[in-house]
Amino acid sequence: MSAVTRPRRLLLARPRGYCAGVERAVETVEQMLVLHGPPIYVRKQIVHNIHVVRRLEQQGAIFVESEDDVPEGATVVLSAHGVAPEVHRNAALRRLRAIDATCPLVTKVHNEAKRFAGQGLTIFLIGHAGHEEVVGTMGEAPDAIVLVQTVEDVALLPEPESEQLAYLTQTTLSVDETTGIIAALQARFPTIVGPPKDDICYATTNRQAAVKSLAREVDLVLVIGSANSSNSQRLVDVTRDLGVSAHLIDDESQILDTWLDGVETVGITSGASAPEWLVERVVDWFRERGVEEVAEHHLIEENVHFALPRGVREAQGTAT
Repeated sequence: MSAVTRPRRLLLARPRGYCAGVERAVETVEQMLVLHGPPIYVRKQIVHNIHVVRRLEQQGAIFVESEDDVPEGATVVLSAHGVAPEVHRNAALRRLRAIDATCPLVTKVHNEAKRFAGQGLTIFLIGHAGHEEVVGTMGEAPDAIVLVQTVEDVALLPEPESEQLAYLTQTTLSVDETTGIIAALQARFPTIVGPPKDDICYATTNRQAAVKSLAREVDLVLVIGSANSSNSQRLVDVTRDLGVSAHLIDDESQILDTWLDGVETVGITSGASAPEWLVERVVDWFRERGVEEVAEHHLIEENVHFALPRGVREAQGTAT
């Protein structure tokens, strides 16, 4: 990288990184490893970050695709994204000790799905097909839920049999894009009702607001997060929607010098499943290349904490 094109300044978005649900899920696995020793099985990635998964693997966690891959009678932690009821049933049949690390804000959406379905409503779930959170939510009421991914999907929906309709959303979507889809649903189906409180979680909303504010001050935004992290991808999307260049990176090794041509100020943020030590590595990468000015771009203060799952707290009580 030539001296002419070298960035001079870093701005770090705040808030960024771990949300309360991710922190709770990762700590759940760590605590079970301490209390019971390895191996502790984890169904799917506990959170969508490859570095977090690898670090837990080094501590003795074994990640599996299905509860069927866990030896009978063993302990399995269920990921932060939530699971369908059939997973709990199957785990019980296999005599697994299931520790449910589902984010409480995802559990809220599951409960809303059960409530709306119990009232006989058809539910339009706004989300991304195949995402683990969507799979889990649809599993709560598979006969009542229709997936909607885009505004264009709304026009293609078949006419429902009744006007008893509701919508729910995945917790990690683009706030702006979701607002458009909800507006389209309300325009087509005037009787549709929504949840008492928005389903998009506080962390997703706050990180998108923070990166929008950050983007006004920088030439380039680097979003630290893995490709399968929905909320990280959305941070890239909302930045690009503002006309600012943005790239998703797992870590500093993926930064390309060509991205930095003509860039004076680089904004850095991280998705809700990316730990702060990855941010520190990226900052160090720039420091090694002569960047001296590093500042925080502070928008919102977060103070959210979730208690560990009951199974972990019970195990802690037994250990003491």
